[in-house]
Amino acid sequence: MINDLLKGNRRFVDTVFERERDYFAELAKAQHPTVLWIGCSDSRVPVNTITQTRPGEIFVHRNVANIVAGADWNLSAVLEFSINHLNIPDIVICGHYGCGGILALEQASEHDQYVPIWLNSAREAAARVDQRLTADEPPDPGRRHNLIVEENVRLQLEHLVAYPFVARAVARGKLAVHGWVYDMASGVIKPLASTPRRQP
Repeated sequence: MINDLLKGNRRFVDTVFERERDYFAELAKAQHPTVLWIGCSDSRVPVNTITQTRPGEIFVHRNVANIVAGADWNLSAVLEFSINHLNIPDIVICGHYGCGGILALEQASEHDQYVPIWLNSAREAAARVDQRLTADEPPDPGRRHNLIVEENVRLQLEHLVAYPFVARAVARGKLAVHGWVYDMASGVIKPLASTPRRQP
């Protein structure tokens, strides 16, 4: 498989890169993405493929279950760089149905040490969904999972705007944040929530 990656790179160089050499030469000078995408690490959710975007258009941060954790220095640096240096006007948090991270909220492996700790920042989503569902009508497990995936996106949006510099950028009209869910079964992205850019 590793050798396949290198072979794929050679095909990329010989076809796409060669055909669009001028475009990639401009990209090498500077990047000007217009969206920061915070998504899941799941290999089945390739950002540029499902949005049909080109290299240079989306600044990407991915982790298990598309979580925005206040103690995540990696994400904090990505957010700061996006807002303060790239002046990105839109942030998307995109979850997806069938998310293994969300499933692991209740099905964590006994061998996992770090995954359960990481998922602490998503547990509130499951609690909210279960509060809304009536005990006398247990939901289909698949429907419950989808609801938790959606609620997790909303929860992570709350975590996102809890960053003071993110909240300031939104308040000043420099930034809008959006919550989406990707359906692997249909290929469709479903918008869930949005904080539109305000007039400064």
